[in-house]
Amino acid sequence: MEFRWIKQNNAAEAIVVFGGWAVGPEVFWHLDGPQDILFAGDYTDLNAELPDLSGYSRVSVLAWSFGVASYAHWQQGRADVVFQRKAAVNGSLQPVNRGAGIPPAVFRRTMETLSLESYQDFLTRVFGAPQEAEPLDVPARRAELLAVEQRGDAPQIRFDKVWISSGDKIFPPANLARAWAGQNVTQIDAPHAPFGRFSQWEELFQ
Repeated sequence: MEFRWIKQNNAAEAIVVFGGWAVGPEVFWHLDGPQDILFAGDYTDLNAELPDLSGYSRVSVLAWSFGVASYAHWQQGRADVVFQRKAAVNGSLQPVNRGAGIPPAVFRRTMETLSLESYQDFLTRVFGAPQEAEPLDVPARRAELLAVEQRGDAPQIRFDKVWISSGDKIFPPANLARAWAGQNVTQIDAPHAPFGRFSQWEELFQ
């Protein structure tokens, strides 16, 4: 895993974003707001440490897709890292699970048949429409999927806000509804990547 700034203007607030598998920070680039944005990706391992964020008055975390479980695993054992707000988008603390995540058979098929062609199909499901051809390091991304599977269920963490897209073709919405039962869930008519429905970072925490 690595952290990298995708926006850094010495703002008063920062948002740490745990992105999705094989989709870079570009999916967030249209979002506006005064916050500095630190992006985390590549969950083959979770050994990265945050830069010094002590100068910020508030630091929030936004986790999307496999970023949700990866964040929760990463947070375990880092009690000194405190986020004032947490939002989860179309992900689960049980990322590979028949009733609360991606069904194991679907996940296994995705991993075992991963190719440039299947990746384009994956992107179509993520965004709800065909996407321009993107390069992919197939062995590296397959290894990342294997790491996600082997890591298993993440520790329970309560999020202040949970978003579930009714048109999610990656995580079945019914599974996510079970996973987040009793929490502050908002349904949105959108695909797995719902960020085109938002213009401001702040909206994702409302």
